[in-house]
Amino acid sequence: MTTTGEDHVTARGGPWWWGRRRSAVLDVGLAAVSALECGLEGIPFARDAGIPVAVGVVFGLLAGSVLLVRRHWPIAVVLVVIAITPAQMGFLMGLVGLYTLAASELPRRIIASLAGMSLVGTFIVTLVRVRQDMVRGELDLGDWFLPFASITTSLGLTAPPVLLGLYVGARRRLMESLRERADSLERELQLLAERAEERAEWARNEERTRIAREMHDVVAHRVSLMVVHAAALQAVARKDPEKAVKNAALVGDMGRQALTELREMLGVLRSGGGGAGRSAGASVPLAAVGAAAAAAASRAVDEARRAGGEGPSLSEIDELVGQSAAAGMVVALSVEGEDRSYAGEVEATAYRVVQEALTNVHKHAPGAKAYVRLAHRVSEIAMQVENEPPPEAGSSARLPSGGNGLVGMKERVSALGGVFVSGPTDAGGFRVSAVIPAP
Repeated sequence: MTTTGEDHVTARGGPWWWGRRRSAVLDVGLAAVSALECGLEGIPFARDAGIPVAVGVVFGLLAGSVLLVRRHWPIAVVLVVIAITPAQMGFLMGLVGLYTLAASELPRRIIASLAGMSLVGTFIVTLVRVRQDMVRGELDLGDWFLPFASITTSLGLTAPPVLLGLYVGARRRLMESLRERADSLERELQLLAERAEERAEWARNEERTRIAREMHDVVAHRVSLMVVHAAALQAVARKDPEKAVKNAALVGDMGRQALTELREMLGVLRSGGGGAGRSAGASVPLAAVGAAAAAAASRAVDEARRAGGEGPSLSEIDELVGQSAAAGMVVALSVEGEDRSYAGEVEATAYRVVQEALTNVHKHAPGAKAYVRLAHRVSEIAMQVENEPPPEAGSSARLPSGGNGLVGMKERVSALGGVFVSGPTDAGGFRVSAVIPAP
C-alpha cells in the first residue's frame, strides 16, 4: 500500500497557515532577508524623499516583512511590491511574490492582471530613473538605450518568476491529481477485492446449501423407507417368515441404492478440486486472490450442476411410487397431459419434490393414503402430493425429522422460477404443490 493523499495531509503539522515546519522556516528567513534589504534601500529613499532616515528604514523593514504572508495572501504581497516600486526597494520581495502568485491556485486572469501591473510599474520607474540619469549626465549612451533598458529591466524582473511559478504550480497540481487518482484506484481495488470475497463466500454458501439439500433428498427418502420396512420386518418376523424375508430384501435394496447415490455425489464433489492448492504459497494481490476465489467457486458450482444433471427424471416416478407402495403406503398416481421430456434440472427438481413429499408422508402420516398428481401443461409442469389424515393406529416406526424438507423443496422450485405451496388440508391431511416453468 502506498502512502498518498490523505496520509500526506495527516503527516503535515506547521504553525498557523503553513503546512510544514520547514515552509514556515523558509518564509521567515525570506521575510528577514527582504526586510533587511528594504531597510537598507529605505536610506536612499529617505534622502530622496526628504524624510528622516529612521522613517525610511522603518518603512523598508515593514514593507519587506510582508513577504512572511506570501503563501496565505500572495495578492497582498504583490500589491505591496507594486506600491513600493517607485521607491526602488523590494527587489527580492518582487521576485518571490510574483513566483508565489503564479504558483498559487488563483484564477489566471488575476495572476495576469497583477503581473501586468508589476511589469508596467517596473517599466515606468526604470524609464524615469534612466532618463533622470541621462539628463544629469551620468549616462551617455544615446536615445536607443532608454526604451531598451526599461523593457529589459521590466521583463527581467517580471517574466522569469511568473513563468517559473506557473511551471511549479502546474507540476504541483499534476502531482496532486496523480496522487488523488492513485488513492481512487487503491480504494477501487480494495472495493473490488471485498466484493470478490463476498461473491466467493456467497458461492461457497450456495454450494454448501445445495450439497446439504442433495444429501437430504438422497438419504432421507431411502432411509425412511428402510426404517418403515425394518419396522414391518420386526412386526412379521415370527408370524410370516416369507414376508419378513421380502421386507429384508427391500431394506437391502434401499440401502444399496442410497449408497450408490451417495457415491455419485461424492465423486462429483471430488472431481472439481484438483488445482485448488496449486498457487497457495504465491504472493498475489488481494484483488487477484478474491477474483480467483470467486471464479473458482462459480466454476465449481457450474461443474457440480452439470455433473449432477444426469440425476433422477420423471420417468422414474412410477418406480418411486412403487417403492412407497411396497413399504405399505396406499398411494395413487395420476398423470394429466401429454408426457414429454424436459430439461434435466427441471425433471430432477420435480422428482425430488415428489420424493420428499412422499418421505414426509412416511414420517408424519404413517398409514395414510397419498395421492400423487402430475400435470404436463404448455409451458410448465405441475405436481401435487396430498395425503389423507393418518389412521389412529399408524405405524410404530419413529422417523426423525430435521425440518429441512419443505425448505429444500421451496429452494429448488424457486431457483427455477417456479411456485411452491404447502400446508394442511381442510380434511386434516397435508398437501404439497409446485409449478415449474418448462417452456
